[in-house]
Parts: sequence; structure tokens; C-alpha cells
Amino acid sequence: MTKSLCPVCSKPLDAEVYEEDGKILIKKTCDEHGEFVNTYWSSADLYNRANKYEPSIRSVENPMVQGSFGCPNDCGLCENHETSTVLGLIDVTNRCNLKCPICFANAAASGRLYEPTQDEIRDMLRNLRNLKPHPTPAIQYAGGEPTVRKDLVELVAMAKEEGFTHVQIATNGLRLARKEELPKQLKEAGLNTVYLSFDGVTPEPYIASRGKDLLDQKKKAIENCRKAGLGVVLVPTLVKGINDHQVGDIIKFAFDNRDIIYGVNFQPVSFSGRTPTDQVEEQRVTIPDFLQLVEEQTYGDVKTTDFYSPSAVESVSRFIGAMEGEDPSVTLNCHQHCGVGTYVFIEEDGDENTLNKLIPITRFLDVEKLFELLNNYSDRIENGGFGISKRVLARAAKDFPKLINKSEKPEDLNISRILLNVFTKRSYDALGDFSKDAMLISCMHFMDAFNFDEDRVKKCVIHYATPDGRIIPFCTMNSMYRESVEEMFSTPLKSSKD
Repeated sequence: MTKSLCPVCSKPLDAEVYEEDGKILIKKTCDEHGEFVNTYWSSADLYNRANKYEPSIRSVENPMVQGSFGCPNDCGLCENHETSTVLGLIDVTNRCNLKCPICFANAAASGRLYEPTQDEIRDMLRNLRNLKPHPTPAIQYAGGEPTVRKDLVELVAMAKEEGFTHVQIATNGLRLARKEELPKQLKEAGLNTVYLSFDGVTPEPYIASRGKDLLDQKKKAIENCRKAGLGVVLVPTLVKGINDHQVGDIIKFAFDNRDIIYGVNFQPVSFSGRTPTDQVEEQRVTIPDFLQLVEEQTYGDVKTTDFYSPSAVESVSRFIGAMEGEDPSVTLNCHQHCGVGTYVFIEEDGDENTLNKLIPITRFLDVEKLFELLNNYSDRIENGGFGISKRVLARAAKDFPKLINKSEKPEDLNISRILLNVFTKRSYDALGDFSKDAMLISCMHFMDAFNFDEDRVKKCVIHYATPDGRIIPFCTMNSMYRESVEEMFSTPLKSSKD
């Protein structure tokens, strides 16, 4: 049992998540609008497999909302939230240079301009950094389209001034394509990653989802980021019948440009309450659907079982925290059903006429045994003893090679050395050394009113900061709060000179 929302009136409702015919469904009934039954995960087996990695509870010590009336009514963060903020989001504008029919943030549609001032944005950054016991480490500027702000370079520098380790922008890339100097300026200001909307490798998905062919401009944006040395993550919005047949091609495109593209984060489209229920079920792409598409379109190189929930790597955070002698500063303790990911390497055969082989990390590294070992190491360190950390690292140096299937790993990859380097240096750069040889393939399925699950919301780690001092989980922001926040802090569009 959980809480969900009515897709028509957004009223919180009691809901049941249950298994039927090999699928996981969510059911709720609104007194006014009737019963709703929707697919949560299309595979009960994969849903149950993810349950092996139920995350810990690590609430913030200084929630903004006390005495909550119950989730999801008082997001802010409230005292009942079970995670801290790993990635903070700030919408710096709701203006955009596109009018995408699938977008949830659009000034033209709302008729109002939402554009926080620099002072308001600095306050939001500080609210995220003031969370206890650990400040938010990463920030993403979003919108609307953040590059339409003339002061975006200043905002990136501001985030670095406030102590964020990682700064990224979510963008359609059009201005990065048209202004070659902009990626360089952003890089110099401290931007780490361009989170680039990228829906396919042919014109058709863009025409259907964005209203025009944007492929050449996407490629130009990537080329300009390459010149600037600015890393890119591709972000396809996955829509059934629009681009679900291009999952494998998008992954191939990423590997073809792996000198500058570090990952692909697929995001199945979320549906607004205006979408008819029968169309939602027809068009829904769940996480298991995505995994099946990957397996089919990589010709079995990357299988559904090669993916794990982000919460699976909590053992890594715990071990690093034990080595540091304190709670880990970053813990991916999001709900086990929020997403999946895996690292994939490539083995090239030098023949342009044949497909290169993709090799998931799970093919040559026993990751489940690694997670088990790291938890055992953490237990030993936490129990104490003379020189325990050095002795554990010495033990790890002997254990790690035993986890590796040498016949399956890429020829030039020294994975045991990379792992030891990550755990001994425990730095941002060490993680970068690991990821530069691999492509992170992931899927984050954000909820809408149809599949909204309070249990997931309580364990959200991606949060919006708002001008009134609140910090709101991603899925409640877009399902419940966006309209009221923008109404409160916006002006009629016609009154703006911009």
C-alpha cells in the first residue's frame, strides 16, 4: 500500500502496488473520477530483482518543513523525507527557443515568465549547500532552456563559488551549436557536463517530439563541446512509436563520440493529467521495456541482467565513508525502482564493416561479490583495530583480481588497478579515471500522476530548489507544485521586455 495521485484532479489517494500476469500494476480510486489502473513495471521478475537493493534511510538533519500533513502535501523538504539531495536542480527560466509538445516547462504555454534573479538563485544554491549533515554536491541548471539567459556563464561561476563539486546544464543545445564561443566560456566558468537532449540519430524523432529537424544542430553542439573539452551526456526522451526503435543506434552514436560523450541517460516520457488513460498505457515505456529494447538492439551484447538500481552501489559509498572515518558525503540511496544503470566498454575489431562488441562491466567483474566484499570491509573498519584501514586495503588488493574474468575483459583495461585507485584516492578525479574508459548507460523513469508512488517520492535524491526556500523532490515538483511555484514567482509574459 502507498499513496498516489488522481490523474485528473491531483488529489492524493490510497493506492495498491501489486503483481498480475507477470507485471507490476498500481491501482487507486478517486471518489469523483473513478478507478485508475496503470503499469508500474512491465516485468515482475525485474521489479523483484531490484528489491535486493532496498536503500538505507539518510534523512537531512535540518528539514525545511516541520509537522507535515503527510506526503506529498508538504514538500519542502519535510521531516518525513528519507534522503538528502544528491543532485539539486534550479530552473533559471521557463523561456525556451523551442515549443516541444512533450515539455512540462514552457513560458509560451503558461503565458507567464518565470526567471529568478541572480540573488534568488544564489539563495537557492546556498539552501542546497546548507543541508546537513552533507551539503548538496551537484547542481543542474534547467528550465525552460537555460542558455537563453545571457548571464548563464555567471550563474555557472556562482555555483562553483558556492562550493558545488559538479555543475551541469540541461539543454537542447541550439545555442551551443550556434555560438561556438559559448561552450568555451561555460567550461572556463567551471561547467562540468552538458546534459544534452538527444532523441535520435535521424530527423524523424525530432520532428515528432520537437516540431522540427534538430539533428544537425545537435551534432554541431557536440562538436563545439568537443572543441571546448566540455563533457556531454546524451538524454533521449523515450516515446513509444517515436524513437524506441533507435535505442541501440543512440548508444552506438555515443560510443562513436566517446572522446567527449560520457554517458546516455534515457528518460521515458512522463504524462500530464490531460493524457487519456488508454493512451498512457499504449505509449508507456517502463524500465523493463527499456532494458528489453537495449538487449534486442545491441544484439544481446548488453542484457537486461547487466543493469542494477543506483541503490546497488550504496556499498561503495559506505566503504568510502568508512575509510574516511565519517558518513559518506554522497550516497545514492534513491528508491530501488527509480532507475537502472550499467557501465559498458567497447572492443573494436578494426573492421568498419562489422559491429564492434559491447562489453558490460558485469561480463568481466563479479559486481555482486564486489558489493558484498565492500560491505564486509566496511564492517571490519567500523569495528576498529590498529591500522585497520591499511590492512583492509591490502586485503582488497588481493581480493579484487579474483573478481575478474580476464578472458572477457577489454584487453587494455586494468580494472583491479582502477578500482584500487578509486578507493585509495577517493576523489572526483579518480572516479573520472574510471569512467573515461566506459560509457554509463542508464535509465531514470520519472513519475507522473498515473504511476505516482509516495514510497518512491520519499526516497528521491533529485530535488528542485525554489525561490521561497523549499527543496522539492523532482516528481512531486512536476506532478504537483510546478504550476503554483511559477505562478507565485512569475510575471505575465506580455509585461516582459525580453
